[in-house]
Amino acid sequence: MTTGLFAKFPLAVGHELHRELGRTRAFILALLATLFVAVVATSALRVDRVVAATSPPRVSDPAPGQGAGPAEPVVPPSPASVARPEIDALATSVARRFRISTEATRALVATAYREGQLVDLDPLLIVAVIAVESRFNPIAESDGGAQGLMQVIPGYHREHLEAAGVDSVLDPNANIRLGARILKEYIHRGGTETAGLQLYNGSVDDATNAYAVKVLGEKLRLQQAVQRALASGRA
Repeated sequence: MTTGLFAKFPLAVGHELHRELGRTRAFILALLATLFVAVVATSALRVDRVVAATSPPRVSDPAPGQGAGPAEPVVPPSPASVARPEIDALATSVARRFRISTEATRALVATAYREGQLVDLDPLLIVAVIAVESRFNPIAESDGGAQGLMQVIPGYHREHLEAAGVDSVLDPNANIRLGARILKEYIHRGGTETAGLQLYNGSVDDATNAYAVKVLGEKLRLQQAVQRALASGRA
């Protein structure tokens, strides 16, 4: 019965079977394509996560109305580079006057500028004290035990030695560092440069302020020498 029934419709059954196979094949291809897309998307997500984990953090964009911040911290120039022409002019003037090495004098003057900036003290005043106290002799020593460029007495300024981290006052750079701090403290204590200089010299009772007058006169002379040198360089 069955064979006979299908024998009546052989073409119809073959056509329907062919259509059914076509639909099945299309469904399978669509399923494979969906799986492929899912696998690719998952792999891309994993790659993005790995890249994000290993990449450096990104600087966020500034908010509206705000300027973009610097990419790197700005390092201010050193005092020596800022005042280089002035340091050169001052070192040349001092070296000629005291007949000493210009290069060595330049290094000492640069130290005076650096230490003066650290304690908010005029570097020309520091150089003037050196000129009066030791005439730029780093191993000078007085009868009272004052030593070095700025004639510091180690035993009297023990606390300053420790605070400044100075081991030997005969080290030129250390002597300037120490002397600048002591002078700054005395000026603060006295209220004026004149009073501070008299304290530094140990001559507070001198009504004529002879030491302060001498140092401030030297400072003025140095200032004028620098101005002349800079003016001639610009001419």
